[in-house]
Amino acid sequence: MWCGIETLTSSPCGRSYDHIDDSLICMLVSSLCLDGPVHRGRHRVAGVRVLGRPICPWENRQGSLWFRGYRHNFDNFVSCRFAGPAQTPAQTTSEPGIASGGIPSLKDRIPKLQPRRKRPEPSNPVPLPETPALPPPPDLSTLTFKVPSRRILSAHDHELFLASPTYSLVVSFVFGLTESVVDRSISAIKDSELSEPVRTILRILNDTESLCRDSPPDDQGGSRFGNKTFRIFLDKVKQRFAQWHETLGLSDPDVVAEVSTYLSQSFGNRSRIDYGSGHELNFMMWLLCLYQLSIITRDDFRALVLRVFSRYLDVMHLVQSTYYLEPAGSHGVWGLDDYQFLPFLFGASQLLHHPFITPRSIHQELTLEEFGGDYMYLGHVAFVNSTKTVKGLRWHSPMLDDISSAKSWGKIEGGMRRMFVSEVLRKLPVMQHFLFGSLIPAAEGMSERDPNAFANDEDEDEAGEVDVFDKDGVRHVHQPTGWGDCCGIKVPSSLAANEEMRKRGIGGEHLRRIPFD
Repeated sequence: MWCGIETLTSSPCGRSYDHIDDSLICMLVSSLCLDGPVHRGRHRVAGVRVLGRPICPWENRQGSLWFRGYRHNFDNFVSCRFAGPAQTPAQTTSEPGIASGGIPSLKDRIPKLQPRRKRPEPSNPVPLPETPALPPPPDLSTLTFKVPSRRILSAHDHELFLASPTYSLVVSFVFGLTESVVDRSISAIKDSELSEPVRTILRILNDTESLCRDSPPDDQGGSRFGNKTFRIFLDKVKQRFAQWHETLGLSDPDVVAEVSTYLSQSFGNRSRIDYGSGHELNFMMWLLCLYQLSIITRDDFRALVLRVFSRYLDVMHLVQSTYYLEPAGSHGVWGLDDYQFLPFLFGASQLLHHPFITPRSIHQELTLEEFGGDYMYLGHVAFVNSTKTVKGLRWHSPMLDDISSAKSWGKIEGGMRRMFVSEVLRKLPVMQHFLFGSLIPAAEGMSERDPNAFANDEDEDEAGEVDVFDKDGVRHVHQPTGWGDCCGIKVPSSLAANEEMRKRGIGGEHLRRIPFD
C-alpha cells in the first residue's frame, strides 16, 4: 500500500519549490517508515514545503505531519500533508499503523526511549585493607621492658616489619578504633560513661595544656619558624611523666621509661621544633601500650577516639599555634593537612551513614560551625580554614577539596584506610623513625642500633646528625638544620604566618582572597 504526497503550492514563508530531487523524497518517505521500495514514479508529487536537514517528526497537527530541520539555509518550519493511498470502494485501510484518512500513525513505529545505562564506576586497583583481629594483651611476666629505639635501619628491616605480627597489631588497633565510632558523634559519649583510666588520661592532657599556657613563647621579632621555648615546655612535660603514669597504676621505672617514650614523642620533635603525622601516630602507640598493659580495654575504644583523641587535638592546636611548630614535611606526609591525618580517618567513620551531611558540606561555613564540635572531620576542616592566610580550600588544601567530590563518606573512609597503610606503614622514610620496645616488639632479624648511639630522635640536637634513608632506600646523614628530603623541606608554618598577621592587625577576621576566586 502506498501513500501519495499531496500538492502544496507555497511555503510558510511564501516561497514555492517546483523541483524536488529523489534524495529528498527518499528522506521524507523513509522518515515515515513506509514499507516497500521508494520510486519517484509511484508518487504524485507537485511541490513540497521543506527545510530539509535529516528529517525528524515534530508533531501531528490537524492531519499534517510537521518536520523540523535545516537544509539549504531555509530557516523555517515545513509541513508535508500526506494523502491516503488511492482506494477503490472495495478497499479498506486495514494496514497496521495507518490511521483513517491515510495519516500514518507513528505511535507503534517510533522506537521506545531507553534509559541510558550508567557506566560502572572505575574500581580502585588498591584493595581495601581489612581489619586484622586484635590479639589479647601479652603476658607481662614474659616481657623485659626497655627504652624503645629505632630498628628499621634498612629496606630489608622494613620488609621484615611489614610481614611481622607487630604490623598487624598496629593496623588492628587503629582500624579497631575507627570502627568503634561509626555513626557516633562526640556528644554521644557522656561523662558518666567514661572509665577511670580514660578520666585519668584526660586529666593528663589537661595538665599538658596548663604547662603550655604557663610557658609563653619568646618574642622572635616576627619570625615564623619554631619558637625555642617549645623545648622548655617539653622539659616540663617530661618531669611529670613519673607522676602521670603513677596515676595510671604504673610504678615500675622500667615500664614507665618504655611507655613514656611514646608520649614524649607525641608533642613534636625537640630539636627541629616541628610536628607531623608521625608524632600523632606515637600518641596512638602510647594508647596501644596502655592496652598491652591491660590498663584500657576494648570497651574504652569509643571513648578513646571521641573524648581522648579529640582532647589531644585541642591540646596540639594550642601547642602548634603557641610555638609555631613547623610541619614535619611539606604539607604533611599525606598532603591532607600540615600536621594531622587521623582526624580525617576517624571523622569519616563518624559520618559514614549520616542522613544529610555530605562530603560537599565541608564547603559550607554554617555546617562547619554547627557540627564541627561533634564530628572531627568537620571540626578539623574548620581549624584548617582558621589557620590559613587565604580563603578557600582549593587554594590552601587542594587534596581536601578534591576529596569533597566523593559520592559518599564510605569512599572517603576507605580511601583514608588505604592512605594509612600505603603512605605511612609501607613508606620507609616514615617508618624509619618508628620506635620498638617490648610492648610493640621488633621482628626477629631486624637490625639493632649501636648501643653507644642515641636511642631516638630527641637527641638529634645533641648528636648533630642521624643516619636515615631517603625515598629510594639510600642511607644518608640527616643534619637537624638541613633540607633533607627524608623529613621534608624545612618550611615555616602557615599557622605562624596567620598568627603574625593577626598580631600586626593584618587580615584579622577577613582573609585575603586569591585573584579570580
